[in-house]
Amino acid sequence: MGGVPLAVEGGFEAPGPRDFEFPPIFGEGTLLTKPMLIVIVATVLVGAFFYLAARRMAMVPGKYQYAVEGVYGFVRNGIVGDAVGREGLKFVPYLVTLFSFIFALNISGIIPFVQFPATSRIAIPLFLAVISCVIFNLVGIRRQGFVGYFRNMMFPSGVPWPVYILLAPIEFVSTVVIRPLTLTLRLALNMFAGHLVLLLTVLGGEYLLLEAGGLSAVLSVVPFLFAFILTVFEGFVQFLQAYVFTLLSALYIAGALVEEH
Repeated sequence: MGGVPLAVEGGFEAPGPRDFEFPPIFGEGTLLTKPMLIVIVATVLVGAFFYLAARRMAMVPGKYQYAVEGVYGFVRNGIVGDAVGREGLKFVPYLVTLFSFIFALNISGIIPFVQFPATSRIAIPLFLAVISCVIFNLVGIRRQGFVGYFRNMMFPSGVPWPVYILLAPIEFVSTVVIRPLTLTLRLALNMFAGHLVLLLTVLGGEYLLLEAGGLSAVLSVVPFLFAFILTVFEGFVQFLQAYVFTLLSALYIAGALVEEH
């Protein structure tokens, strides 16, 4: 599951950050690593998922079309409809793609023989967060004008002017820096922690079963049972984190569409 063996002679070594580092798949001097491969495969699968459904649309949907429409409808009605309203319909394609892509990268953490959530590598959620940040800031600038957008952001009405000395830079940093940073850290740290706990239970059970010997082999059923329970729970968390990332992106877009946000 990780990049380095964890069980060492003389005892069990707990998993840690080193298990999120992977050597190049094709050896030194090449660039492709396991997380990069997961991103590439997820990109192809998400694209194919929607493309194939779009080519075979029917008035009476089959199971496949129904599944695709279910994902689209969930984001359109459950996220954009509630968070943005009718003005948000133009952003549905982006937000559907964002949700699907993040979920695909998240769920790779519990897929057999893959078992690594690519979003636990901070560069990946950071890249997605920057895209959302660029979009909602451009939406605000286009709606309110460059000066008007930053004026409304940094100098909200109804505040005594001396307060602006402190408030203006706080609002600017909060919108331009803190928002993408919190989007990134919330997703990356949740995936990192979940994968680390799963590693601990699985490798701990493996150590008790194969290396500790004696009664410990019988006790290995306990960490394996916890691993199964945590895998189910982690699947829910992976879905939830994709939903939260997409919802917050939609809320930021909604805030950029109004003059005071």
